[in-house]
Amino acid sequence: MSWGAQEESREVLELEIVPMRRWHLRGVLRIENQVYPRPWSAGLFLSELSLGPERAYHVARSGRRILGYSGTMFVEEDAHVTNIAVDPAWQRRGIGRSLLLNIVRTAWARGAVNLTLEVRISNTGAQELYRSFGFQPVGLRKNYYAETGEDAIVMWVYNIKDEEYLQRIARLEVEASTKVRLVTPPPTEGEKDLSSKLYRFMHLGNFGRDVNG
Repeated sequence: MSWGAQEESREVLELEIVPMRRWHLRGVLRIENQVYPRPWSAGLFLSELSLGPERAYHVARSGRRILGYSGTMFVEEDAHVTNIAVDPAWQRRGIGRSLLLNIVRTAWARGAVNLTLEVRISNTGAQELYRSFGFQPVGLRKNYYAETGEDAIVMWVYNIKDEEYLQRIARLEVEASTKVRLVTPPPTEGEKDLSSKLYRFMHLGNFGRDVNG
């Protein structure tokens, strides 16, 4: 996974996050080849896209330009984040955070309960962002990144549907809205109840307190 740490920006970016399609791959590969020492091929992305409900790939775009993308693998109750990358020219604009928020929403809709990922031990900026989403380190995979021999930290966040985690995501949604204005499609059936709870937390200020109803 690759992106820079988030920082303040005065401009609010209008962003759309949509499912990845074949015609997005030119823009995806342009970013992939910039941010990864051992980039995926078009064939590998196409293979992943063919796996249907076992995978979820999205692109973040502004107008017609692809600015970032993400991938998630689903195994029973676990959602494994496989890819997050942002165009280096557009890092530190809140795109990575918006993609991760979208991963959480997709995981809710697919019935996942836990989230996991690996991150380079040297990528402290990404680790800080993941911690803000509740991820905690649980182990180390030695020499995980074959191209450099770098170790990976394994991080998990459990029980992403409980009230406390919903409140955390609601806070992050508010923070993200200061940098990014999402142009979003209507929520899926699996998201509607969770979205209504998020709306209540965001607009009624129920952060850090028990909520009835």
